[in-house]
Amino acid sequence: RMTQACHRKCVPPHYKEAELSKGESICLDRCVAKYLEVHERMGKKLTELSLQDEELLKRMQQSTGTA
Repeated sequence: RMTQACHRKCVPPHYKEAELSKGESICLDRCVAKYLEVHERMGKKLTELSLQDEELLKRMQQSTGTA
């Protein structure tokens, strides 16, 4: 997904040259960095939410006396 998203954003659909221009390269570098940063943040948040759910489930089981 990252490859497709960043390519679509930074590289024109009709190539003029075989090599990336400086602007295209910079755009791709920034796009990849942002994509990876967001992916990491989402992973951390999902892990946090999962741990909260597990803790809540444990508390509910303890209060009802089931294990």
